[in-house]
Amino acid sequence: MSFEARAGEIFALIGANGAGKTTTIMALAGHLFPRSGSILIEGNDVTSIGPRGRLARGVALVPEGRRVFADLSVDDNLTVGGHLRDSAELETNRESVYTTFPRLAERRSQLAGSLSGGEQQMLAIGRAVMASPTVLLVDELSLGLMPKMVDECYRVIDALRQQGLLIVLVEQSTQRALDVADQVVVMESGRRSWQGSGLEARQNPSIVGAYLGTTEGPYGAGE
Repeated sequence: MSFEARAGEIFALIGANGAGKTTTIMALAGHLFPRSGSILIEGNDVTSIGPRGRLARGVALVPEGRRVFADLSVDDNLTVGGHLRDSAELETNRESVYTTFPRLAERRSQLAGSLSGGEQQMLAIGRAVMASPTVLLVDELSLGLMPKMVDECYRVIDALRQQGLLIVLVEQSTQRALDVADQVVVMESGRRSWQGSGLEARQNPSIVGAYLGTTEGPYGAGE
């Protein structure tokens, strides 16, 4: 599968369960290595580089299920996220996260495992942002969250996009993904079956039919 994504946009991967979306995210993060092909970040080949090396090159992951360090405080979770940065940048990023998520600032000494699901998702985003990424990989942003928390997380994702980050988004709520995406790839069985702009995806009756509840023709319809 081949695609190119640019800074300052939300690039959404959509498809049925098992289509390969999370596998693609894990490959981009360096947790899995492709059997063929290459992964380039700003023109540099990072295909053989693992997660730590990808993080050092500006690729940060917000994993499915949040995976915060439950026995560490909110503040310590953020410190872990920024461990590759110098002390000055670490503190600047920490204050930025707390400004973005005032609720986390109020709970900075609280154990992460005692937070609500929405608060843990905020922390997972904040932990990733602590690394000063240029590419943010987000796997299942809204999964298991109350609508108000989903809105808050998407507000932050949009703000990061406006700051120039590339957001690669996997989202179980296809409607939400299509609402915010600049570019969309539809995946089937690990392959790209369609790619276009978010607007084209929202206007394509086949994609709307397959993922938003109506039934229309093949993906080529509407192109």
